[in-house]
Amino acid sequence: MPLGYLCLVLHAHLPFVRHPEYDDFLEEDWLYEAITETYIPLLEVFEGLERDGCDWRLTMSITPTLAAMLSDPLLQYRYVRHIDNLIALTGKEIERTRWQPEFNQLAHMYHQRFRRAREIFVNQYQNNLLNGFRRFFELGKLELITCGATHGFLPLMEINRNAMRAQIEIGAREFARHFGRRPQGIWLPECGYTPGVDELLHEAGIRYFFMDTHGVLFAEPRPRYGVYAPILCPGGAAALARDTESSKQVWSAIEGYPGDYVYRDFYRDVGFDLDYEYLKPHLHESGIRTFLGIKYYRITGRTDQKEVYNRQAALDKAAEHAGNFMFNREKQVEWLAGAMDRPPLIVAPYDAELFGHWWFEGPDWLNFLFRKIHWDQNTIKTITVPEYLERYPRLQQSQPTMSSWGYKGYCEVWLEGSNDWIYPHLHEDADRMTELARALPNADDLRRRALNQAARELLLAQSSDWAFIMKTGTMVEYARERTRVHVLNFNHLYEQIKRNEIDEPWLSEIERRHNLFPDIDYRVFA
Repeated sequence: MPLGYLCLVLHAHLPFVRHPEYDDFLEEDWLYEAITETYIPLLEVFEGLERDGCDWRLTMSITPTLAAMLSDPLLQYRYVRHIDNLIALTGKEIERTRWQPEFNQLAHMYHQRFRRAREIFVNQYQNNLLNGFRRFFELGKLELITCGATHGFLPLMEINRNAMRAQIEIGAREFARHFGRRPQGIWLPECGYTPGVDELLHEAGIRYFFMDTHGVLFAEPRPRYGVYAPILCPGGAAALARDTESSKQVWSAIEGYPGDYVYRDFYRDVGFDLDYEYLKPHLHESGIRTFLGIKYYRITGRTDQKEVYNRQAALDKAAEHAGNFMFNREKQVEWLAGAMDRPPLIVAPYDAELFGHWWFEGPDWLNFLFRKIHWDQNTIKTITVPEYLERYPRLQQSQPTMSSWGYKGYCEVWLEGSNDWIYPHLHEDADRMTELARALPNADDLRRRALNQAARELLLAQSSDWAFIMKTGTMVEYARERTRVHVLNFNHLYEQIKRNEIDEPWLSEIERRHNLFPDIDYRVFA
């Protein structure tokens, strides 16, 4: 029996970005990049572990908006078009670099990776990667969990309990639609918790959720085992907190592994390095330069004089870092075990897109880590939360505090000068949605369609991503426009529903554009 357990958690999330009104839309690249660089490499790691008989456990959220995009036929078609474009570009790169052996070797690597990604996407998983994740979920190795419907930041919805309930319940229903059963766990958007959320989780049949460290450390009464065992909230759900030490070793670009000078440099991309006319056939219709995912340099150091990326040296470093992480967890568990009446549980949560997209070697690091934990030691073992709760069901009851994993740990990222203007609209529209749901419990077909679409527009406006983007200053105009469009659409629908004068052609058009959650029932807001 191990001295302690490690619960690795990857939060896979992207905001709903789908624009059928355009043939080619820049922000849809967020999804295509994540598929190529994160989701397919992770599935390849899982397949290799299963093939080689390595025992492993990983917890992964797949948010409802991400699941909606991964299962959408239009976006699936556009992804194949996207990867075909990269295959064509790397074919040109192989020719262009034929007299530069270091670069040519990398051009061949990317060409093979993109062709392999296409093969896995189209032939192995029939254009829907959810098929892959579901397979490992059903094997019991990958614990899948849900999230708020559109990643709405719950502490800033506290003014309307029905809005919070809708985010949670629709997230659970969408999970069941995609994966065949309701989820046991949830990733609270931005780890945003406020007292009372646990009651809504319990209502939805959710057993556990994750928080940032201080949300549990400052719980009342103070947890006997700190963040190294789950606590039971008054509402009935179990809370698990992030272990700061293990998290920082991975996600910090300064102190953590991803900043090592041997690893690939994310920011040096051929989309900005190469001749414009050469690249133009492979850029968006707008002609704007963008990241294309072909990067030839390593981090090197704080210098503009970057050295060429050496794939084998980077893999060796990833193996070394995996061994270091495992060693540190072993020593951590040995130190903790003497003070606890059960094996300590180390919770290490990260954004999934860190692995492969931002940190190119991240999936390789995970692969090495699982293999080393399985074959090289007996002190720690990977585990899922339901497995841990089954073995150690007696939990200390404690009330966590309001918290998030954002900068400074509370609401400052999502409520400050750049984005505070959105909340009067979101609060008023949530109240209006509740009003409609209660007043019209048995709406006819056309009115029902309008009510369901109003619910979709409100949920999309509530996405925490738009406020986050406004705060960080990237793609701000897009985030502002998305908020504005969804609020205007909602208010237009509200007026039409109140007058019972539904503009059916216009309704059909916004249903076509914002088509997520096909089984949504507006009465969840009642």
